[in-house]
Amino acid sequence: MAVERMGQDRRGMRNHTSTWQNEAVPVRWPLNYARLAAVPLPVWALVLIATVFGTAGVLDVAPEMSNPAAVQLGSELAVLTGEVRGLRSELELSGLEMERLEQIQRYSSEFGIPADRAMQVYDIALAEDVNPELAFNLVRVESGFRRTAVSSAGAIGYTQIRPSTARWLDATVEARDLFDTEINLHLGFRYFRYLLDEYNGDTRLALLAYNRGPGRVGDLLTLGIDPANGYAKAVLGE
Repeated sequence: MAVERMGQDRRGMRNHTSTWQNEAVPVRWPLNYARLAAVPLPVWALVLIATVFGTAGVLDVAPEMSNPAAVQLGSELAVLTGEVRGLRSELELSGLEMERLEQIQRYSSEFGIPADRAMQVYDIALAEDVNPELAFNLVRVESGFRRTAVSSAGAIGYTQIRPSTARWLDATVEARDLFDTEINLHLGFRYFRYLLDEYNGDTRLALLAYNRGPGRVGDLLTLGIDPANGYAKAVLGE
């Protein structure tokens, strides 16, 4: 009888143990550790890549995450990636502005002109799609950076543009307007850009046409005569 009772007690213990094991609840870690441990390894790899490279595209290839903690971390990663991208854009803009100011300072020193004047020439040249180096040298040769310069042919200002040419480019411009620094630079560089396009990017011919007139240059080329007169070499520093 005692033996049977011991056997029953052992079977009961086995059944009790099995039930306890099946219904057991895992020990819970503190919240932060639990969240970290729940994130799949591939997600950690993506976090590392995004941190190093700051690429928002990393999230696009992330595996589907059904774990709430992993989803939340993925959302936080998206926010951080956006912030990193924004900071990177700001740094790039700051770098470009620093480069611009360095170039302006260099031209100011090289041509012996005030920094604000160098800034106007530089910015307007870029606005009119003209190489700044070429623009500065064109103004140097044309007027010696004298705003009030007037030639015997009636060409005016920094770029020595004629009133008739200026009106062809902008019908609202009058001769007195060409003494305005910005108007003069815009129209002079715009005319030079037009000539560059007309001569398919040939800087030498465009400069000669700027100096001698496109009609004269065209006539000489038709006759097989080189229109060179030393002007292009002076501007190009050859």
